[in-house]
Amino acid sequence: MPCCSNDTCSSNVAAAGRYRAVLWIVLAINAVMFAVEIIAGLAAGSAALQADALDFFADAANYGISLFVLGMTLRWRSVAALVKGASMGLFGLWVIASVIWHVLHGTVPAWGAMGAVGVVALLANGVCLALLYAWRDGDANMRSVWICSRNDVIANLAVLGAALGVFGTGTGWPDIIVAAVMAILAIQGAATIIRHALSEQREAREVNPVPILR
Repeated sequence: MPCCSNDTCSSNVAAAGRYRAVLWIVLAINAVMFAVEIIAGLAAGSAALQADALDFFADAANYGISLFVLGMTLRWRSVAALVKGASMGLFGLWVIASVIWHVLHGTVPAWGAMGAVGVVALLANGVCLALLYAWRDGDANMRSVWICSRNDVIANLAVLGAALGVFGTGTGWPDIIVAAVMAILAIQGAATIIRHALSEQREAREVNPVPILR
């Protein structure tokens, strides 16, 4: 039975408690921003904003999964990371489909709404990134949370650039290009998370091999 009477174990318990509290905060931020961006994205006709809204939704779900497996064994945490990696990859594929739709319909989004909502989203993700910074080099589960938030900040900056591009060109191409870049970021992040999680799965099997029934 593990003992938590020493300073190291007590410190680990306290760190886990802080991480759990941070996850609840960033989950709430992402859930609220999903609602804000999905409404604004549909109203403005922006592929980039809609993609960013779904990214907020995926992150909120991912943080919920992270809270669920927090304190579980490495094997279960790596399974959660695999689920999150797969969800990021699916998000990237959805964005690619959305980009194709907007190209075919030649939509021109409202650049003012894109810029205003993009600034709010950037501030929200900046807060999340700062809160999660201390856990950027953790296990696959923690690292996946950090990668999601890092990609979100990059995506928000890209959305603001797209708003300026739409304003300057009067076309929807900047919005479409940014949405495509966001898809690539999601797929690359998903690949990184899945590789790390599979590595931890192998490590967990080596430490605790599954018994073979005879």
